[in-house]
Amino acid sequence: MKLLTHNMLTSHVKGVKNGYPLRILAKEVALKAVEFNAEFIARMIPKLDWTVLKVTAESLGHGAGLPDNPPPEYDSNEDFLKSAHHVMLEVEVVEGELECPESGRKFPVSEGIPNMLLKEDEV
Repeated sequence: MKLLTHNMLTSHVKGVKNGYPLRILAKEVALKAVEFNAEFIARMIPKLDWTVLKVTAESLGHGAGLPDNPPPEYDSNEDFLKSAHHVMLEVEVVEGELECPESGRKFPVSEGIPNMLLKEDEV
């Protein structure tokens, strides 16, 4: 699971009002090279919760050097875009769990795929 994906996931367990951000309990994290596309990264930055991305990357040991906020005119700052690309697309949680911040419900991540399916009593 890429950190870009994680940034957009939330818990929809019945009764949960604040299911975001999910806490990553990683058992295995891998770095997987992905071709850099500055235009794609620049388009995704405004759609992200940057603080969550930064804190998550740091919790996995890959957030060093990320600024607290995207810099002004980030879309033309190649160094920033490459750093963002790295944490968004190349840091991948292979095995672990995602934990709902409110209910504590854990969702498994297996072979890089988060399973967000709810049990019948959680719908």
